[in-house]
Amino acid sequence: MPEQTTKNASPFCLRLTPEERATLEREAAGLPLGEYIRKQVFDENCLRRRTRNKHPVKDHKLLSQLLGELGRLRLANNLNQLAKSANCGLLNLTPEVKTSLLNACADVRHIREVLMKSLGLDR
Repeated sequence: MPEQTTKNASPFCLRLTPEERATLEREAAGLPLGEYIRKQVFDENCLRRRTRNKHPVKDHKLLSQLLGELGRLRLANNLNQLAKSANCGLLNLTPEVKTSLLNACADVRHIREVLMKSLGLDR
């Protein structure tokens, strides 16, 4: 039976590349990395297989495209500016502004649908 850890347990440092750390975090599926590594090294009954991530991505390519689109559109910043103008009473609702707002809402709906699809949550 393994020895219980104490307050005087000796720390061990392990240097990893960002890719190695990302792989370990994915395989740990939510466990703290130290606990996961100890389990992999010392647990004889532990099956050494890849574990499923808590939040699996169904379509990485689609998710990458979506994240790129989000960065390009700067929707959060633009919506914040619109909300600020509306709160101050400075938003003049011309037909062009109304059309722009409706287009922004359609873009947000589209992004939501693509995000849900990429996560396998088609609803």
